[in-house]
Amino acid sequence: METLFLSCLIGGALFSVVTVIFGDWLSVAFDGALDFLSTEGHPIIQPMSIVGGITVFGGAGLLLHRYSPLSTGMDIAAAAAAAIAASFVVFFLYIKPMQRSENSTGFSLKDLAGSIAEVMVPIPEVGYGEVMLRKGAGVTNQIAASHDGEMIPSGARVVVVEVKDNTLYVSKLDL
Repeated sequence: METLFLSCLIGGALFSVVTVIFGDWLSVAFDGALDFLSTEGHPIIQPMSIVGGITVFGGAGLLLHRYSPLSTGMDIAAAAAAAIAASFVVFFLYIKPMQRSENSTGFSLKDLAGSIAEVMVPIPEVGYGEVMLRKGAGVTNQIAASHDGEMIPSGARVVVVEVKDNTLYVSKLDL
């Protein structure tokens, strides 16, 4: 039993060290060959929390096996409980906050409805022009048409009324 616990402890620690030191290099070297290791299931099933749990299972099991009067079955059960608890702690105190802190410049055109923009290329009564919007940390230029059928000059502020057929339908913003 001691061999199992020691293997889990050493294997988890080595995986962590190799991932931290050589993770980016290995990703480039194998050119995505290890992408099957990424999980697409439940968000709590993350490699970091799983490997953390395995490492804690090995360490707790080794300590319990050597220094507690519990039976082997109780050592395994207690080590498994510690591993599950550690996995949850890693997920909720590290992984989840890090996921929330990630910024993305991606957006959907449908999300632009209600946004305020500036006309870059004049929008004729019938036809298309171009508007510039701030979205997140970036700026995007989009094709726009007049929602009200009136000409909108360059430099005017507009509001996106609706998005249809990859075109923003805008109205002049009067404040």
